[in-house]
Parts: sequence; C-alpha cells; structure tokens
Amino acid sequence: MVRLGLASASRERRKEQEFCLMAVPGKVAAFRLPPLPTVGEIIKLFRLKAQKQLSQNFLLDLRLTDKIVRQAGELKNAHVCEVGPGPGGITRSILSAGVQQLLLIEKDARFVPGLQMLSEAAPGKLCVVHGDILTYKMEKAFPKHLKKNWEDEPPDIHIIGNLPFSVSTPLIIKWLENVSKKDGPFIYGRTQLTLTFQKEVAERLTANPGGKQRSRLSIMSQHLCTVENCFVIPGQAFVPKPKVDVAVVHFTPLVQPKIQQPFKLVEKVVQSVFQFRRKYCFRGIETLFPESGRLKRTEQLMMTADVDPTLRPFQLSMSHFRNLCNTYRKMCDEDPSLFAYSYREELRQRKKTRNLLKSTSQPKQTEEENQL
Repeated sequence: MVRLGLASASRERRKEQEFCLMAVPGKVAAFRLPPLPTVGEIIKLFRLKAQKQLSQNFLLDLRLTDKIVRQAGELKNAHVCEVGPGPGGITRSILSAGVQQLLLIEKDARFVPGLQMLSEAAPGKLCVVHGDILTYKMEKAFPKHLKKNWEDEPPDIHIIGNLPFSVSTPLIIKWLENVSKKDGPFIYGRTQLTLTFQKEVAERLTANPGGKQRSRLSIMSQHLCTVENCFVIPGQAFVPKPKVDVAVVHFTPLVQPKIQQPFKLVEKVVQSVFQFRRKYCFRGIETLFPESGRLKRTEQLMMTADVDPTLRPFQLSMSHFRNLCNTYRKMCDEDPSLFAYSYREELRQRKKTRNLLKSTSQPKQTEEENQL
C-alpha cells in the first residue's frame, strides 16, 4: 500500500509523499481492479466540486477515458505518469491497461483521499504525489534502468493527462524545452506524451502552413515532435461542461529536431514572426533588431534566409523558420549583444521616457495656472 502525506504532515511523511519505490520489473499477470465506487460516487463521497479558477473539468465516462489511454499505445508493463488525475477516471483506465507502475501527480489535495482508495485497490502499482507538475522533478520520476539512447525507440515510459486549460500551454512549452535539452522526463529518452487540450489549442499544435490556426505553438511543437490530433471529446462529456470541446493530442519526440538551434533562440524568432500575425512577416521579423539599423538588418536576414517578406506568418514553412533561425544565429554570433535585445523592453523604455518628460513639464504649467 502506498503511504501518503498531506502538506501539514511531518518532514518524514512529506518525503514519503514525494517519493515511491517502483515495483520490481518482471512479468505481471493481467490486472483487474476490484469492485469500487464509480467516479461519480467518489465525487459525491468526498464532496468534490470542480474549481473554476483551476479550470477543472471531470471526465466520468470510462469509455472515453479508455479511448484516451489507448492513444498512448501499448501500456502493458509500462511505467506511466498521469498529470492531474483528479477523481481518478483516467487513472482507472491506465491501471486496467496492465501498467507496471503508475505515478500520479495531483496539485489539489481534495482529490488525495479518493486516489488513496485506488492505491489500496492496486497495491504496489500506484504512487501518489501531492505536488505541482510545473515544478516537480520529472528526471527522478522513473527507475534508471528504463533509460534509452535518444536514437533508440522511445522508452517504456508514458505521460498521460487531462490537463486543466489554464496550465496546458505553459506546461507543453516547458516540456518542449525539456525535449530540446533532453532533460526532465526526456532524460530517459524520447518519452511519449498523450494530453488533452482545448480543441482550438490542439488545432494550433497540429496546424500546417497556410492553415488559419498556424501559430507559434505549431512551429515550437512540430520542429521537435511528431504531433497527432487523435480525436475530439465534446464539451458535454465533462462535468461541469466547458464552453469548448476538448481534443486528445499525442507527442513523440523526433530523433533530430527540424531546427537545430537552442530552444530559446527558436522561441524568440518564432514569437517575433507571429507578433503581427496578420501583417507581412517582415513586420514581425524586424522586431528582432534595435531601432538603429533595424531596416538594414531585417533585409539582410530575410535575403540570406531566402524568405519572401510579403508572406504572412502563417504561410511560412518549417524550412523558412529553419533558415531564419540559422541566419539569426550567425548574426548573433557576429554581434553577441543582439540576442539580448528585447523589442518590448525598448517600447517600455520609450513609454517611460515620455511619461517622465510629461510629468516634469506638467507641474510648471500647473504653477503658472495657479498664479493666474
């Protein structure tokens, strides 16, 4: 049985809360959960209510949770981390798939008792961590023997999660940076992800050049991973019903990224290009450079990268972005101060200067008016 500690527990129990020994590898018999209260009954039993400020929505239909888990692939004897299990619907489907070990990371302490009930029904298989996935040290989540070389097939490790809308985009950006650096959950190799997003976000993640949803997320995800939009779950399947539909997206890191430059450099170029989404792409690209010499450097970058300045950002292909990043990298190597330049910071400084001039001139006018 897995032991859990709450936030108010002693230091020793908190350590137990944050670390669980994995089961010894070996052949595992077909696993079936014993009779348990339904997910809906768990919600009533522990008086659980979805919190709007945390973007929580519960998925109670086990046919849908089974379908989500199937998108991850073969999970028999696999090690899985589920993000934000909530009342445990997807958790049950993962356990029923015959996993070797399941790590649950749940930020909301209200769900811990219900997850404890599941851990008691699956002794030796379940480890629950009450913590935040954005800060949890994923590089220590799985046994070292599961590590594979990056060039090999993906390790027998999967991350699955029905993500709250508020955390889904910052979390996938964080994990994409981990893919680029081969750290975090990707220290074990090309760990696969199966995650839910708002339908619109999923469309951005998978959009092709020319598509209306083509965006920063499209480039940042597709240059590092094979991204598949698996299927859509209608909003009415969730409790409470969100205003949007939800899509399940599967990520498999590529052996070689399509843009072989540091993550932060790619992110800066891509963000700049899409800063003025509806204008010609040169308008965004010029924000990479300080005002002094901006036009000349923008022309140099676009000519060297062979990018038509009259294309819109969503029309640019992956090869366009690769050429832009490679050329920008050379320009930064020639001028090391260039990468540190921030267009937004320049605008802030201008505004600050204008406000300062305005505030220093205003009192004089007021004194003159008072004399009158």
